[in-house]
Amino acid sequence: MSGLVRPVALVTGASRGIGKAAAVDLAAAGFDVAVSARTMTEGQGRSDTDPGVALPGGLDTTVALIEHAGGQGFAVPMDLLDRDTVLAAVAAVYDRFGRIDVLVNNAIYQGSGVMAVFADLVEPDLHRMFEGNVFAQLAIINAVLPRMIVRGGGTIVNLISATAYADPPARAGEGGWGLGYAMTKAAFARVAPLLHVEYRELGLRIFSVDPGFTVTEKMEATGRTAEHGRFFQGATPDVIGRAIRWLVTDPAADELRGQIVFAQREVKRRGLLPGWPPPPSAPPTA
Repeated sequence: MSGLVRPVALVTGASRGIGKAAAVDLAAAGFDVAVSARTMTEGQGRSDTDPGVALPGGLDTTVALIEHAGGQGFAVPMDLLDRDTVLAAVAAVYDRFGRIDVLVNNAIYQGSGVMAVFADLVEPDLHRMFEGNVFAQLAIINAVLPRMIVRGGGTIVNLISATAYADPPARAGEGGWGLGYAMTKAAFARVAPLLHVEYRELGLRIFSVDPGFTVTEKMEATGRTAEHGRFFQGATPDVIGRAIRWLVTDPAADELRGQIVFAQREVKRRGLLPGWPPPPSAPPTA
């Protein structure tokens, strides 16, 4: 792509998991990719709810993979509970690249209260969840959307969750999810459909993506895979990353604008990731 201006994506929460996978896939599709998170360097990550648990991943590792895939990578610190860092991160991306063509709102609040049952849910935690799962994302959208309109269009991908609309199979901590978390994801799930109605004539492509149960590095490190695996069949982050890449790059995805896109279903039905899903295991022979 020598001599060409590459489009630019901003992916939040990209030190590991779905954000990291999406950033690398977008780089392979021809994007320069800015990534944000709190964990800047591999080895610094710790679980918010159990600081003794180390988490793999860091923006330095993600940037290296972006550049290996052919894109320019750019890491910016962002803490969803610190609005100054949120807005500064967006400004830094514009200073570096002069544009943001794609926004992937992936980062979420992961601190206390996320898995609390109603009796244990306290109001300060609920305020933090709404700040980290709704208000920070709205601030990012508000910072990029007007400039996308001026440029003639852009794509916004909001990662939502089935907790927004589905009833849990069990209590939080036993395979289900916390009330406060579900409330915030339900609120955020309404953003893309409403923005689609308001801005569809101005060149904006806006999607909600439900990744389904995804086995991330954090889930493995904190030992939560088995808890939810009893009820749900999981995918790995690369599956969700490939769905996001398809939404961003393929005009055929326009038919899903403003809708909930079920990432695992689209990857399967469209054959977006060779070898996934794997064939079912053969039954044991006698």
